[in-house]
Amino acid sequence: MEKQSSIYNTQFWLLCISNFLFSASFQMMIPELPDYLKGMGGKEYIGYIIALFTLTAGAARPFSGKLTDTVGRVPIMAIGSIVCFLCSGIYPFVHTVFGFLLLRFFHGFSTGTKPTATSAYVADIIPEDRRGEAQGMLGIFTATGMSLGPTIGSYLVGWTSISFMFFTSSAFALFSILILLNMKETLPKEQKQPFSLKLLKIGWADVFEPRVFPAFLVMLTVSYSSGVVLTLIPDQTKLVGLTNKGIFFTIYTISSLVVRLFFAKSSDKYGRIPILMISSAIMIVSMLMCAFADSVWLFVLASILFGFSWGFNTPTLMAWTVDLSHEDYRGRAIATTYIALEAGIGIGALVSGYLYKGVIENMAISYYFAGFLSFVSLVYLWVISKESVKLSSLGN
Repeated sequence: MEKQSSIYNTQFWLLCISNFLFSASFQMMIPELPDYLKGMGGKEYIGYIIALFTLTAGAARPFSGKLTDTVGRVPIMAIGSIVCFLCSGIYPFVHTVFGFLLLRFFHGFSTGTKPTATSAYVADIIPEDRRGEAQGMLGIFTATGMSLGPTIGSYLVGWTSISFMFFTSSAFALFSILILLNMKETLPKEQKQPFSLKLLKIGWADVFEPRVFPAFLVMLTVSYSSGVVLTLIPDQTKLVGLTNKGIFFTIYTISSLVVRLFFAKSSDKYGRIPILMISSAIMIVSMLMCAFADSVWLFVLASILFGFSWGFNTPTLMAWTVDLSHEDYRGRAIATTYIALEAGIGIGALVSGYLYKGVIENMAISYYFAGFLSFVSLVYLWVISKESVKLSSLGN
């Protein structure tokens, strides 16, 4: 498909708005879910709130990658929004721990499908030398939704009820579907196939794209920290004396927006690896600050740095994934990197929830380990950067 000369076209803006609504939809309930589950008697299952969600998101990636490369980008984006719409509307009618966890399990399919197709769609319509910028711009809308979502969710619960918040979440997902109805398909006609059950047959080649292993490993190690944050921050917010459990998420997302606004072209200009090294280093500092955060100012500073790290990380990793991939298997490559994201978040949530168990003194060790994994990412990036320089010098 011929690339557009500008990223600022109708298709791109529709995609951005849809992403804003989608991300706000599933993110607005995150700060309230731990207390909601506790009210059902499921205090010991707090870690499963994120773990189950990311488990199914990761499991859906190979299917979404394959279908994105065969059926089309737009249908797979729509499926993700539809799942989010249905699941969000069901929460108010579930009143048991098992039912809640089962719903979280199915809800994860939404983020396992839409982002894969979205990233492939962006790669289709954006020139190669502006991929980092485009992913950053798309990320601004996604991050804005993720920023406003938690604050809106907590406000709605305080103003009305948690059921009203769930229905609002469902409405956001519905609007994100309606916007997709006006989008043009970008998958080349020669690649398109009608949907059939045989397309759901998945082999190892559909699960993992070896070309993008470097991006996969970096995403896996740094995303562990997100699972820890999503699990522990709601309770830690109350410990430092703040009442709105979405404030950390709002602050870090705003700081990530600042990075995307002012440094969107950084990885296009300076290279993917140097920018990822910077973001990994910032993540290490953020996790250490979270471990020691016993005051509002340190808590806020930790959230700002966490946002800075992800502001660099996400668009750079997705642009790097596209760089490393073969264009005929772009959906599969993107799905591979997203599997790393979901696996990292899920493992981080599960392990931190297991270690925490409502005991405040157990929080720090989860943050220390998250910081260590970000250090592993930093060392790996440093090693492959040296290898790249060595190979380049040999070539010359």
